[in-house]
Parts: sequence; structure tokens; C-alpha cells
Amino acid sequence: MRLNTGQHLKLDQRMKLAPKMIQSMEILQMSTQLLEQRVEQELSSNPTLELKEVEDDLKQAQEKTDQDTRDSLEGERELTVGDGPGEQDNKDDFERLANMAEEYKDSWEADLSDRSPQNTVKQDGERDAKIDAMANTTARTQSLSEQLLNQWHLVDNEPLVIQTGEFLVDFIDADGYMRTDLEDLTKQAHKLDDQQDLGQLFNKTLNIMQQALEPVGICARNLRECLLLQLNFRATQNPDQDYSVQIALVSEHLQNIEANRLPKIVKETGHSLEDIKQALLDLRHLDPRPGRQLCDEITSTISPDAVIEFNEREDRYVATLTKGRLPDVQISPRILHMIREKQLDKKDTEFLNTHLRNAQWLVEAIEQRENTLLRVIKVVLDAQRDYFDQGSQALKPLPMTLVADQLGIHVATVSRAVSQKYLQTPRGILPLRMFFSGGKETDDGKAVSWTAVQAKLKQVVDEEDKTKPLNDDQLVEILTQQGIEIARRTVAKYRKQLNIATARQRREY
Repeated sequence: MRLNTGQHLKLDQRMKLAPKMIQSMEILQMSTQLLEQRVEQELSSNPTLELKEVEDDLKQAQEKTDQDTRDSLEGERELTVGDGPGEQDNKDDFERLANMAEEYKDSWEADLSDRSPQNTVKQDGERDAKIDAMANTTARTQSLSEQLLNQWHLVDNEPLVIQTGEFLVDFIDADGYMRTDLEDLTKQAHKLDDQQDLGQLFNKTLNIMQQALEPVGICARNLRECLLLQLNFRATQNPDQDYSVQIALVSEHLQNIEANRLPKIVKETGHSLEDIKQALLDLRHLDPRPGRQLCDEITSTISPDAVIEFNEREDRYVATLTKGRLPDVQISPRILHMIREKQLDKKDTEFLNTHLRNAQWLVEAIEQRENTLLRVIKVVLDAQRDYFDQGSQALKPLPMTLVADQLGIHVATVSRAVSQKYLQTPRGILPLRMFFSGGKETDDGKAVSWTAVQAKLKQVVDEEDKTKPLNDDQLVEILTQQGIEIARRTVAKYRKQLNIATARQRREY
């Protein structure tokens, strides 16, 4: 094998994204919450970036408020307790002071207590920001395991049972169920006494936990046991009421209830249909997930990126961007003046120039984000006017490529612009991406989106005769009669996405 070295020239075309373009695309794709964090981070690390000052009109409004306060205090004579002419007036003022000290004694003492150094004020008279922040911080919510452990530690029982309960609490899931197999628990029970029969110990402890812990139904191993625990508790609390039908349904006919086989339940139990229906109504008051009562899922808040309103004068919908809590930033005029006047040495000037470029890129990227987002929203409002007027069934197909061609931008830019963005509309807060979907043409040549097809399917199901619900084949036939040709498997898929049960489960007896 022979190796040769040499020099060669090669001409090719490559596309390389500049850092400025990369940052612009990242900011365009960010949600409002992420952009707030990004700006806050840049404010804390970049000395050339600062918050914009309060507008003059706000300052004037504050000055007017202060003046009104001063005006409201006019006419109240000041206390004069010094020496001089008018001894009678001075005597009256001394009496006023004495009466005030006695009348407002409690309020002054409380105020002095609030101002003590151990509260929110330092020795020098300034408020302690750290203590204020700690006082305003929301307390951490205890987890489900922590709350159950607090209850379990109040139970009086033998030490081994208490120790076993502390071990079992870690395996209770968010719904409040003990779904871990006994064999898996035995393998992990290293801290417990090996001389004990772990299976018997677990069952004994679990039964005690089911009776001692709240809410009722916690620590159940399955849905049937969870509902039976609640029914037995209600029967104990209300001895005059008969729960035998409900207990029988949960114990022996849970699958038939799920499949809505009421005639079969009537035949096997011997109870009347009315008794079965009344018992089912009672079962609906039970909680199949008792653990959620102690530890609910955290609901994330949505900050709309734009507000859509109808302008009656122009007969069209208009969009207004909302910055939410996004800080309004600007390049520091003081830093710019120092750089231009060459008041700094070379090292400091290079340092500030680097941060200055980053700040300018950030400000320009935010402005470009707002401009692009507003342009995309305006196209959506024009294309989906029927949706805002009529509802979901009027939603039209809107490919992103069509919007990109109309605005003269790349389709990837449109995709980034609609990502994680929300609109506050007269029909609620909606994701912007919802308006971009595929669809098909009806028999009369009109284009309908798949979201509109789902809305139409839901309307047909809502208007059906519940004593004779429509199956998937019948739903296909009705949609076809209305000009929407759709396959049966597509109807079944949309029905599941809309949480619509099968015809058997929807039937009312």
C-alpha cells in the first residue's frame, strides 16, 4: 500500500447558521413562560441589558395620588405642645395626645411588633427582602406518602406492624392503590424480621391500614376492594340503610356494569331493573381513586400569547399580542454612552461589547418573534373566520405550507411560530396549532378539517336515541348521508379520541 500527500482545491456549497439566526429560531419556538425565564437569565448576567423605566404618565398618576392624599389631610390642625402664647391651646393639645395614646394603644403595639427586627425589618430600619420572600413563598405540599405516614404514626399497634406499615406506604400509588405484587414486596423487605411470615404480616398490616387511614378506600389492592371498603364504611355509618344490592353488584357484577349489561344483572340477581339503576346511581358517589383526594395533580397554567376580539366596526377579528409577565427590556443608555465616549480601558470595552452584541441579538429576536407570530395569527384569522363565527364544525383544513407561501417564509418558521402558543378567543383559550390540520372535501366540494369531522361525529352521538344508540356502521352511514365519506375504523378511532363509549355502553334502559 502506497500513501501520497498533496494539496487539492474543492469548491462546494454549504449552509452554515450564524449564532444570531440560531438564537432567533430558538426564541421563536419558546413558549411565553420559557421566554420569561430566558429574559430574566439575561438580565441577571448581562450588564448592558436593563428594564425600561416607568413611563411618565405612570409617574404623573403616582404624583396625583400623593397630592390627593395630602389634600385629604388638609383641615386637620397639627398638634402644638411647645411653649409659647396660647397656653389654653397647648393644654388642649396635650389632652388630645393623651387620649390618642390610650385609644390607639393596641394598634400601636401591634404595629411595633410587626416592625421588630425578628420579623421583616432590620436593625437599621430597612425591610429584610429575604425574610419577606420566605414569608410570601407557598408552603411545599406534602406528598401522598408523607400524609399517609403522618396518619399511620398516630395508630397504636405493635412495633413490627408499625414498621411494616411504614414500609408498605412507599408502594401506594397516586390513586391510593397497593398494586405491587406480594412476591415483589417480599424481595424488597430487607429491614423486616426474617422470622415472620411476610405474606401473613403484609396482609395483616394492610387490613389495619385500610381501616385506619383516610380517605376510606385507601390502600386497596384493586377497584373492587376499594369500592367495597367504601360501601362497608357507609353501611356502618348508616345502619338503617340497606346496601346489599350495591355490595352484590360490586362483588359479583363489576364487569357486567362496565359493559352495561343490565338485563343480565337483573336476570342473575333477581332484582328489578329500577333497583339496579338506583344502586348504580349510588355507586357513582363512590371515589374510585381516593388517593387523589390527598394529593391532586398540579394543574399547569396557560398564558395566552394573543387575545382575539371581534371588531364590529370593521366586521373582522383582530389579534393583540400579550406579553404577560415578560419584562420590557432595553439596551442601557449609560453603557452605550460609556462605550461611545471611550471612558473605559480596552479590556472593559471588549467585555461590554461582547455583552452588548448578545443583548442586541436578544432584543431583535424578541421583536422578530412578535412580528412573525402576529403575521401568522392574522393569516389564521382570515382563513378560519367561519370557525370563530360558527364553531368547531366550520374549521377548515389549513396546511402550514399554504401559510408559509402566503407570508413568504419557510414552513419550518411557521411550525416554530405556532409551537406552544395559545390564543384567548371568544370560544376559549385554544392552542394555535389546532387551526393547522388536514382534512377532506365533502360531496358538495367544501373542505372540512378532521377536527370538524370529529365535532360532527360528537353531534350525531349527542342527538341519538339513547335507548337505541348507533353503532360504528350506522355512524358511518349517517356521516355519508351528510356528505362526509369516512371509513369505519376512522370513526372508531375518533370515537375513542373523544372518549365516546361503544353503543352497548351508551345504551340507557
